[in-house]
Amino acid sequence: MEANVVELAESRVRLTVEVPSADIKHAVEHASADLAERTKVPGFRAGKVPMPVLVRRIGKERIYTEAVETHIGGWLRGAAAGKRLRPVSEPRFEYELPASTDSGWSFDAEFDLQPLPKPTDWRKLEVGKADAEIPEGLVEHELDVLRSSVAQLVPVEGRPVREGDTLVVDFVGDEGEESRDQVIELGAGKLAPELEQGLIGAMAGESREIPFVLTDGGSATVTMTVKEIMEKELSPLDDELARAASEFETLDELRSDIKGRLQAQVEAECEVAFREAAVDALVDASKVEVHPVLVEERARILLANLVRSLERRGMNLDLYLQLTGQEASQLVESVRIEAQHSIARELVLEASANKLGIEISDSEIEQLVREQSGSGGEDVDELVAEIWRQGRQEELREDMRMSAALDRVCDEVKPIPLAQAQAREQIWTPGKEKPASATKLWTPGSEETP
Repeated sequence: MEANVVELAESRVRLTVEVPSADIKHAVEHASADLAERTKVPGFRAGKVPMPVLVRRIGKERIYTEAVETHIGGWLRGAAAGKRLRPVSEPRFEYELPASTDSGWSFDAEFDLQPLPKPTDWRKLEVGKADAEIPEGLVEHELDVLRSSVAQLVPVEGRPVREGDTLVVDFVGDEGEESRDQVIELGAGKLAPELEQGLIGAMAGESREIPFVLTDGGSATVTMTVKEIMEKELSPLDDELARAASEFETLDELRSDIKGRLQAQVEAECEVAFREAAVDALVDASKVEVHPVLVEERARILLANLVRSLERRGMNLDLYLQLTGQEASQLVESVRIEAQHSIARELVLEASANKLGIEISDSEIEQLVREQSGSGGEDVDELVAEIWRQGRQEELREDMRMSAALDRVCDEVKPIPLAQAQAREQIWTPGKEKPASATKLWTPGSEETP
């Protein structure tokens, strides 16, 4: 869709959107199908009313009104995103209904915008950067983890549950919500500490009502039934284990490989942490303010993603809250904080990309898609074509712009020892308070889930 932006006042615009005839035709067909389902016409089953009969019954104007009203919001969102606009108020639409599906159609929309911040000169910022050193004992820990991963789980009889056991457990919450046949490894940190401790000493087949304290000081109770107890049977840490668990012939070769991979991982993690710290420092220095409407919209998306993730694992939100010791209001607030932080980072990076004049060509987007697809040929060509058909290339373009801006910021801020940066953070100054809830860092293209 083509769109034209006219600035009306500070942070308010009028957007004129040109909708192609193909989109109008699709919208009318979709509206006709929906209206045919809801319209009772003697002699026809619901949804089977022919178009000419439907037009005579309810009129062409109603069909076109339904088509516009059900699609105009999506058209506006797509056009606004293509122009890098973030509406923060209900749009005021102006249009006349399409005359037919044979030609394109346009509409106007006025709305308030989230303004972009003015990024400070990041070259003056000092950002903590950690040395990429493998923590002591981590190599041996990884060997133990590998050893544990290839261990056999064997059923246990005649003894109660103890730390490190793997259990098959049924959960029933206060309100009767339940989750069956959940596999839990004690000590893995998947359950609230009180729940893990409450299972210690239980026998197979035993049910226990285990109370635990919520983070707001309240309490809840979960009934947990231990259906099966298993323990890991570990192999000796030797060359035979190396051959069984890896492609290496000796334990020394395996240990050396683990050390190399850990070094690369630590270096990558230090770089990610530095990039996170750099963009957060830029957000703070630029005094980014995010409109509450955008925060609420993003928070709803994050919560919906969380619910879908839980459902895929066979768990509902109420039980998740009980097992993690949270109140619903606390979860919502933590998600709001994450939403606010992620949008603030996007805003300051978009403004930085504008300041630097960064633009991403179609060929650069196509190259990225081909590189990430991991293959070539006709399938990749179809993937590229599908991205353009769906209009997703603009999302990729903006992600790539912000990523390039973040690269530039990280290249030009001044790295300082992490200990020095942390010492500065501990010195309280007015206006420097940080929210208590930790948030997952947004980086361009990342999935936002709590």
